[in-house]
Amino acid sequence: MADTPGEPSAALRARGLRGPECPLRAEAVRLRDEATLRVRLADRRALWWAVVDVVLGFPAALLAGISGAAGLATADARVPAAFLALFSAGLAAGAGFLRSDTRRVANKRARKAWAAVQDEAAIALAHDRVDDDAMRVLCEKRQAALSAYEGDDGPR
Repeated sequence: MADTPGEPSAALRARGLRGPECPLRAEAVRLRDEATLRVRLADRRALWWAVVDVVLGFPAALLAGISGAAGLATADARVPAAFLALFSAGLAAGAGFLRSDTRRVANKRARKAWAAVQDEAAIALAHDRVDDDAMRVLCEKRQAALSAYEGDDGPR
C-alpha cells in the first residue's frame, strides 16, 4: 500500500513519529535555525541604527551650539553661523526622518523575541519527541517575533 500525501510514511508510523526523521522535529530544527539567524540579524541592525543615531544626532547638536555661539559673537560670523545652523538642521531632520532611535529599539525587541523562539525550540528538541503542543507554542512565539518589529515596548 502506497503512502498518501500528507501522512507519515510506514517507517515513521512504525517508529511512532520519534527520532530524527520526525517531521515535527525537523520543523523545530528549522525554526531554531531561523531564530538563530534572526537573532544575529537583529543584533547587527540594532547596532547599525545606534551608530546612525549617534552619527546624525551628535554633530547636529554640536553644530547647533557652535552656530549659536558664532552668531552671537560678532556680526562678521553671522553668515558662517547661518550655514552651520542650516547644516545642523539638515542633520536633525535626517535623524528625525530615519527614526533611527525607534528602529534600534524595535530591533532590540525583535532580538529578544527571536531569542525566545530559539530557546523554546532548544527545549522542544531536548525531549525525545516533539509534540503538537510544543510546535504550537513555537509557532506562536515565531508570530510574536515577526510582529515584534512593529509592536510597542509593552509586555508580551
